[in-house]
Amino acid sequence: MDDNLLHDVVAAARKAGADAAEAVFAERQSLSVSVRLGELEEVEREEARDLGLRVFIGQRSATVSGSDISAEARAKLIERAVAMARLAPEDPYASLAPRERLARGPFPDLDLIDAYEPSAETLETQARQAEEHARAVKGVTNSDGGSATWSSSAWALATSDGFHGTHAATGHSISASAIAGEGAGMERGGEGRSTRHFGDLPAAGDIGMEAGRQAVARLNPRKIASTTAPVIFENRLAMSLIGPLLGAISGPSIARGTSFLKDKLGQPIFARGVNLLEDPHRVRGLGSAPFDDEGVATEARALIDDGVLTTWLLNTSSARQLGLVTTGHASRGLAGPSGVSTHNLTLQPGEKDLQGLMKDAGTGLVVTSMFGPSLNGNTGDWSVGCSGYWFENGESTGPVTEITVAGNLIDIYARLVPGSDLQFRGASNSPSILVDALAIAGK
Repeated sequence: MDDNLLHDVVAAARKAGADAAEAVFAERQSLSVSVRLGELEEVEREEARDLGLRVFIGQRSATVSGSDISAEARAKLIERAVAMARLAPEDPYASLAPRERLARGPFPDLDLIDAYEPSAETLETQARQAEEHARAVKGVTNSDGGSATWSSSAWALATSDGFHGTHAATGHSISASAIAGEGAGMERGGEGRSTRHFGDLPAAGDIGMEAGRQAVARLNPRKIASTTAPVIFENRLAMSLIGPLLGAISGPSIARGTSFLKDKLGQPIFARGVNLLEDPHRVRGLGSAPFDDEGVATEARALIDDGVLTTWLLNTSSARQLGLVTTGHASRGLAGPSGVSTHNLTLQPGEKDLQGLMKDAGTGLVVTSMFGPSLNGNTGDWSVGCSGYWFENGESTGPVTEITVAGNLIDIYARLVPGSDLQFRGASNSPSILVDALAIAGK
């Protein structure tokens, strides 16, 4: 990646009439191999290089992007961006990030780059092992395949305020999907893991066996009558319960007044002892970054501290609209305005594992699969389709399906109990979560 390219683009945009400008260069390579029923199904190689430019003329701004980075194409890109900005409506909140909030080098070494680049043959071996072990699980009757992927990406940002930074990372992943049962009684199960370094991946065979186990565990589900009962969200998907919180505390939502948490800053919304931590500088983290997508320094913080909501998630625009300062949560692509996102979220674990939560609850539902969530962003009313297994006296009584779980998230968060079975599987991680009573709609 040529560092001078971005500086040249920014300088040329200023020369063309922009008061301020920021240029982004994104580069990605990936190799993916998939197999199904023991046969090689697909080998896919991707290489992409893209340039994005955002320019400001007074309170007007425009963003453009393109994949042709030749000198001629760059000149046309700059010309188009400046022309669009002159015609754009005024936005009193549009600007570059404040200089005093920009990240300054040297940036921390987050160990996000693995020098090892696997061959297509290595990826095929990984995919085959995952699928073979999934198919070997007793009760598995078919397969949706196994896959393995390698990727390398880099993101560079330069602004007319003097910021320049590059953020690069590699990724390795293995996944498998298995089918158990026959005909109308078929059930699917899957498992996948992603890491920055190849050596941190679980064994491909272990991933396959878990995919097979998940499929078999869902065989012969029954329907249950509608009721109100304790619900436990398994750690593999429990973060889905926290996802709506992030949207509700995002600066754009607060600025629009469309959040069910708009009046809750500084107030307890979870029980005491519940902590939701963000760690952008976690070594080898899937969500690690030294700066956000506007060049603002990222920092560790507790979004929820002992149950209390401590902050909004702000980019520059929403911060200005609210009379606050950006918190380093800007997220943007090559074109379009910034949104917000987080970096390495962890709901801190409690004291009891899944079995302990089941024992405490006595009788209820463990959710292992969720689909079709519905949320009223203004009120926090939430529902989701799910399947899982019923338990009585703390012990599973078998799989259940065609269930909808519903409640109000303000009420749910206030009664949420984290378990102790935290696993780091992605950029956002949670232990299993117990909610002592939720409406369950069944047959």
